[in-house]
Amino acid sequence: MTPEETERRKRVMQRSMALGHCICDPRKPCPCDLFKDQGVCECAGERVPVHSGAVRLTETVKSPGCASKIGKNDLREVLEGLPEIEDPRVVVGRSAGDDAGVVMLSDSTATILTVDVFAPSVDDAYTFGQISAANSVSDIYAMGATPQSALSIIGFPIRMLPAETMHDILRGGIDKMKEAGVSVVGGHSINDAEVKCGFAVLGTAPAGAFVTNTGAQPGDSLVLTKPLGVGIVTFGRQLGRVSDAAVDEIAKSMSALNRAAGEEMVAHGAHAATDVTGFSLLGHLAEIVKNSSVKVELDFDAIPVFSPVKELACQDVLPGAVERNREAVAPELLDLTDLTPAQQSVLFCPETSGGLLVSLPADQAEAYVSTLQSQGVTTAVVIGRVTESRDRGLIRAVTSTSTDWQPIPLKQIAASPQPKIIAAAGDNSCCAGAAADAKKELDGPCCSGGKEAAEESCCAAEAPDREADAGSCCSEKTPETPGRTGFLVPLAPEVGEGFRQYMTAVNQPGALDTKAKKLISLALSVLAKCEPCVKINTKAARDAGASDEEIREAAALGISFGGAPTNMFYNQLLKGD
Repeated sequence: MTPEETERRKRVMQRSMALGHCICDPRKPCPCDLFKDQGVCECAGERVPVHSGAVRLTETVKSPGCASKIGKNDLREVLEGLPEIEDPRVVVGRSAGDDAGVVMLSDSTATILTVDVFAPSVDDAYTFGQISAANSVSDIYAMGATPQSALSIIGFPIRMLPAETMHDILRGGIDKMKEAGVSVVGGHSINDAEVKCGFAVLGTAPAGAFVTNTGAQPGDSLVLTKPLGVGIVTFGRQLGRVSDAAVDEIAKSMSALNRAAGEEMVAHGAHAATDVTGFSLLGHLAEIVKNSSVKVELDFDAIPVFSPVKELACQDVLPGAVERNREAVAPELLDLTDLTPAQQSVLFCPETSGGLLVSLPADQAEAYVSTLQSQGVTTAVVIGRVTESRDRGLIRAVTSTSTDWQPIPLKQIAASPQPKIIAAAGDNSCCAGAAADAKKELDGPCCSGGKEAAEESCCAAEAPDREADAGSCCSEKTPETPGRTGFLVPLAPEVGEGFRQYMTAVNQPGALDTKAKKLISLALSVLAKCEPCVKINTKAARDAGASDEEIREAAALGISFGGAPTNMFYNQLLKGD
């Protein structure tokens, strides 16, 4: 540290100690745990070295995309009782529950105002910026208006993630807004625990020419312009169940502007419209149905979905926002008796930067779809019709494919084919001991960390996705095996099989993805001082996408619990690597 930095730290910490609290976080004492552990005083402007290398944004947040928004029921409760707007210039306000507000600032032009902010739905920072911009400006297109200018809004853990990541998010958003013909004139940032980004957008439309979520008429057709299932796919990705190709598929859709869909719906005489985002297709359609007092019939089989959605929904791989969206729509508005639970879940899926849902005359619907497809919006399709007027509104969904959307039993969700595990029939009992009791160090050659233990041997318990090499300490032996030495007694076959099944289950991706589980296994391996386990789980963590820094931190956690002997073990292991 320079003399100036030392003096600044001294000055800041003296203030904190005199107060008895950290001056940048009064919840903490001074010196805080960060200073004790790493010698860093953030109040003095010092920083812990931030994550280096690529950042997977979805791993930094609890709920990705629009699933991070407050549920509709909770939001309704919060907004209840707030003062009504008393301004004659406001044509569409908060109570309308529409995509944007409309204010008449002149007799000839309507000013459209909206804001939208959410957590990352993809890992790439630049792509997330593009999606956040496309999602925010979509509210303007859903009103049949033209976006004019925008302000960016970003929350970012600036002391935890590299500044370049924030730069790339904003760059992606600005580039997408430029594609939409929108100037980003400024913005606001906040140091936040989780990444989030969005934009406040201003648009305009000729007076009386904008489209709202009120006005659907009997005889109208309903057109949807993008597939459903973003929330299901992003949740599946967090669990390690979705391929990169599937993520690329939804990313391409989410970053696509609804510009053509918005402009052409006005040209084709749309009666009502909304964009489909976090409250789901049914959540947003329910507003149209209520406000227009109509009955709608949806053809589920016509609704486009992203490629992994059907399998994930049938496996019940669904984010919590599906249930929140289901609870937010009044049951009397819905007739979903024709659908399976998996089909219903797709209709309640939270979407991020979804398509427009447009109600327009039936004789214009096909022309609208054809025009959009000629402009590259190839997923636009008619998904239903407005059948009649009805005081309280109703949505009825029909299908002829319910047999294709049946539940997949839980046992079939596990990775297939099942990993081959060596049954605990011989000396591999030492491995079970090491995995089951991290505080106990066994004396046998297998888990004591001796060089005679093969790197790929021992501890199928630690790595159930690989088969131990023949002849290793964990290879299968029976009492009749010639040349058997020693006096160890093998486990009963049913015990070994039970343990194998248990280890297979706990090592599958679940609430924790594969990378997280491998890093935890690495920390426990260090704590157990099991040399082969450390090597196996280090490689497994790296294969699952862990960086050197993440591996280093996992090992450090194991050492922190084990103390000086564990530190000596790990340092010796590094010397021999």
